[in-house]
Amino acid sequence: MKIKALVFDLDDTLFKESNYIFSGFQAVDIWLRDTYEISGFNGVATQLFNSGVRKNTFNRALELLDVSINENMIINMVNIYRNHEPYIKLYDDAEWVINNLASTCKLGIITDGYLTTQEKKVEALKLKERFNSIILSDLFGRTNWKPSPIPYIKSSLELNCPHNECVYIGDNLTKDFITAKKLGWKTVHIKRSDGIYSNTIVSKEFGAHYEIRDLRELQNILELNKLFKSPNQKVVIE
Repeated sequence: MKIKALVFDLDDTLFKESNYIFSGFQAVDIWLRDTYEISGFNGVATQLFNSGVRKNTFNRALELLDVSINENMIINMVNIYRNHEPYIKLYDDAEWVINNLASTCKLGIITDGYLTTQEKKVEALKLKERFNSIILSDLFGRTNWKPSPIPYIKSSLELNCPHNECVYIGDNLTKDFITAKKLGWKTVHIKRSDGIYSNTIVSKEFGAHYEIRDLRELQNILELNKLFKSPNQKVVIE
C-alpha cells in the first residue's frame, strides 16, 4: 500500500522540547520578580533541569532560593508556565522535511500534553497553515493520550487515509509506536542526541519499524522516498 500521510509527534520531534521548558522558566522568573521580588529562579530551575531533575522543579528551586513555599504560589507558577507564550522554533531538519515533501503527501501531528500548552506551541510554531490535521490528544481527556488508539484513529479520519497509508514519526519509545503498529501504521523513531527520551530502553514490542537521527533521513526509507521532491538524494548524517 502506498504511503500517503506522514504524521509527527511535536515535542523533540519537530522542535526542541527543552527550549519550551527554558522559555517557561523565564516566564515564571519574570512573574516571581514582578510579584514577589524574588530573583534567581530561572538560573536555579535551569541548573536543576540540566542535572536531570524532572519532578517538583518549582518546589526544589524555591527551596534552593530559601523562599517559603505556599500552595497558591506553586499553583500560580504552574499556570504561568503552562500558559506563557513560548519562544521556540522548528528544528532545521523539520523545516527541511516540511518544505521538501511533494504536494501529494498529507501532513499531520499527534501530540500529548495539557491542551493550552500544546495550543501555545502550535501557535508559536505557526503549524496550522502547514498541516492537514493537528490532533491535540488532551481534547479527548488524559486517559486518551498516547498510547490510546483514539488520537491515531482521529488523525486517520481527518487525513482521509486508512491506517496502512499512514506513518507516525516520534521520539518517545514508551508510547508513540505500540498502538500505531497495532492499527497498521508504519512507524519511525527519531532518536535525537539531545532529546529528553533519547536514552529510553523498552522491549521490542514498543520499538518502531525504523530509527533515524535526523528527519531528513526519512527520504532514505524506501517506502517514503518518492514522497520527497528530490527522491534520489540520499542523506548521510555524521
